[in-house]
Amino acid sequence: MISGMILFSRLLGFIREAITANLFDRAQTDPFFAAFIIPDFMYYLLVGGALSAAFIPLFSEYLAKEEEEEGWRMASTFLNLTILLLAVFSLLGMVFARQLAPLQAYKMKAGKLQLLVELTRMMFPAVFFTALAGLMGGVLNSYQKFFIPVFGPILYNIGIILGAWFLGPRYGIKGMAIGVVLGAIANFLTQATYVLKLTKGHDLFYINLKHPGFKRMLILMLPSLIGLSATQINIWVTTNMASALPEGSITYLRLAQRLVLLPIGIFATAVSTAFFPTLSQLTAKGKWVEFRENLSLGIRVILFITIPSAFGFISMRTEIVRLLYERGEFTPFQTKMTAYALFFYSLGLFAHGAIQILPRGFYALKDTVTPVKVTFTTVILSILLNLFFLKHTNLQHGGLALSFSLMGIANMLISIFLLKKKIGGIKGKQIFRTFMQSLFAAAGMGIIISLILPFWNKFLLGLGLTRNLFNLLQVIGGIGIGLIAYLLLALLLKMEEVKLLRKMLV
Repeated sequence: MISGMILFSRLLGFIREAITANLFDRAQTDPFFAAFIIPDFMYYLLVGGALSAAFIPLFSEYLAKEEEEEGWRMASTFLNLTILLLAVFSLLGMVFARQLAPLQAYKMKAGKLQLLVELTRMMFPAVFFTALAGLMGGVLNSYQKFFIPVFGPILYNIGIILGAWFLGPRYGIKGMAIGVVLGAIANFLTQATYVLKLTKGHDLFYINLKHPGFKRMLILMLPSLIGLSATQINIWVTTNMASALPEGSITYLRLAQRLVLLPIGIFATAVSTAFFPTLSQLTAKGKWVEFRENLSLGIRVILFITIPSAFGFISMRTEIVRLLYERGEFTPFQTKMTAYALFFYSLGLFAHGAIQILPRGFYALKDTVTPVKVTFTTVILSILLNLFFLKHTNLQHGGLALSFSLMGIANMLISIFLLKKKIGGIKGKQIFRTFMQSLFAAAGMGIIISLILPFWNKFLLGLGLTRNLFNLLQVIGGIGIGLIAYLLLALLLKMEEVKLLRKMLV
């Protein structure tokens, strides 16, 4: 269910990105995407750090021990303080947007920099509502309620699309920024409505800074916030480096990364979201065998899906980018540049999928320090690789995408090693077997796609289709060929994950 809703949300996200690329030129899209850096920094810091590392594990523990009232006292203290801090942060962001803009893209030219200032000021309120929506979603996830937290982002994307479509012709890219704010408000109101149904009998305005649960949450949260700060600093550094490259580089990286995030969001995030409250409750009850089995299963399922996704992107990168973006202001040259970035991003897709769940394994164990150490190590590696690729190779923006992939692989390997050491094993042989089997099956799938796709293209050309319909059927055919080939090869290899998939569907 979570995967289906995230799929719908991501498809809307692609429509949003396609509209952005088609209705507005790169002189507008580069500032628009850069304007998200600082608001996104705050969002991921709060939602990614506070929720994943501290709030959900502790709140789930209170629920598992049937101490709901104490859990809500902790939650109310945290939520009320967060609302106040977010309000102050948003106000300061709007007031000092001009001072913040150069930090988002220091090499941006004067005209584009002014637009960046205006867009930053307009979109800062969105982070207030989006972050609160994420907090509401954390409460719902702790109660094992997953539908509304993944439905809210759909409304967010619809708001942006409507803003671009109806306001864009009149106000330019600023019309899309208005849609961002309206979508964020709709997302928040949806989550808040359902959370209120769970709060009957609980004091929503309770604040007690000395509450033991709140103190524990701060202790758990602080290392995670530091780690996520490092991740966001890496994004900031990468965007700044891209601003020194030829115009459009920021947009090419953004669009390619969004494509790679599709299977990560649909499957890896869905698996992690569903498993996390369960992992937290298993640790609260001391069920370590079940904990290791669930964590190992989550990793294997993610690898089983993300590895063929990566090979699919590599095999059909140009066709996919052409279908989604090439129209209006988006030219064939820009398709080539985006596909170039997509190739390098795809190399680390499986690793970035796995690290959706690996840090949560530490968080469920109430260990938020180890993921921080891993993050800092790999972020430093990424920045050094960025500098190396830009100064000593001709990879251009492709080097920044490759750095992102190598960072993910390093993060995954270090996390698995340390987690295995911490809990006495995570069924590493099964994980490695799934990785190798998925790799062989996906490589075979890629070869089959490259052999059959030319015949499929020739068949479609003979039908005299319109350009858009040809591009659509070309990609659908390639995906269909790849899916059938991968599943058949996985069956031949007798992969356990195929049996699990069959049980889920039957």
